[in-house]
Amino acid sequence: TPEHEPSGIACNSYKMYMDDVELVSRLGHKAFRTSVEWSRIQPDEHTFSEEAADHYIRFFAALKERGIKVFCTLVHFTLPLWFEEKGGFAKEENLIYFGKYLDYIIPRVAPYVDFYNVWNELNNKENKLMTLKFHALGYHTIKRYTSAPVSSAMAFINFMPFRPNNRMDIAAAKYMDAQTNEYFLHAMRTGEAIQIGEDGYFSEDIKNTVDFWSINMYTRTLVDSRRSGGNASYYHKKLKLIDMDFYLEEFYPECMINNLTRLMDKSVYITENGVACKDDRFRIVYMLLYMSALGQCIDMGVDVKGFLYWSLLDNYEWRSYIPAFGLCSVDRQSGTFKRTPKNSAWMYKEIIEKNGFDQELIRKYIHELPSLGL
Repeated sequence: TPEHEPSGIACNSYKMYMDDVELVSRLGHKAFRTSVEWSRIQPDEHTFSEEAADHYIRFFAALKERGIKVFCTLVHFTLPLWFEEKGGFAKEENLIYFGKYLDYIIPRVAPYVDFYNVWNELNNKENKLMTLKFHALGYHTIKRYTSAPVSSAMAFINFMPFRPNNRMDIAAAKYMDAQTNEYFLHAMRTGEAIQIGEDGYFSEDIKNTVDFWSINMYTRTLVDSRRSGGNASYYHKKLKLIDMDFYLEEFYPECMINNLTRLMDKSVYITENGVACKDDRFRIVYMLLYMSALGQCIDMGVDVKGFLYWSLLDNYEWRSYIPAFGLCSVDRQSGTFKRTPKNSAWMYKEIIEKNGFDQELIRKYIHELPSLGL
């Protein structure tokens, strides 16, 4: 079906990485977030690929040569099949395999990497404690080879009660926040892993294992205590930005303020923020709203050091190419995979150059409001 199409070779970025390096440079980006694919580096339990490692070295070196800082993610959802067959990240005995992968790749890419994420969205994993143990191993292993800052990206979700004055919805939203967000924030600060209703766990290895907060943030989640899983019905979902049901359609820049003001103890990098839409004019409005909220966070004392838009390209997103997040389109139909910057990409370039935006820029890029598909 259209919503379950295979990824194929996606954006063909593995072969076209130099095109992407030149594109990022042309668009004025000062940093680029990417990942190392473990299954390429270690195709089976006993084999490491020098060819794959060299690919990432060339990629990262090309970015560095152009003055672009490299944010490297070591696990971005995918993992080798052989590792999955051993139980993957759910089993403590598999820490040794993750450690060997890190011991192989980190010293090779370390001269070119400025920031590390061990995990992408570690708080979306089923086994919370094991996720923390793998994160801690990643943190301490990286530190053996480099002084570069290390973190793991969090999908920092702004849980809010569906009925704002209903005590059950308020309690349910607070519970969801505690289980999904605060569990990890507290553990990585203190070493205490606390799940409500269970005995706590303490580990010195987990304590202080973030050098900065790496935050992926999009919108809020409304919690309805009457519904299975707590997910509320969204009336605004009748206003469609793309041709499928999608959970990130609501514009709610206030989530930046609600969540980032909880992170006053360390520097913050927004490692993902963006919108999937057919009409790029929505993206322009979205970016201006969210960056305005980010500016307010800075005024309130949050040490925001960087912002990385998700994503550079219209990529493969959650079983489909329909959710188009990219600043640039990709021509897959012709087989050329040509990248074409959208107006939002050129606006973002100007924002980077000015380190902000003003009314003149807004008037330049917002001529008329886009139409919603009903």
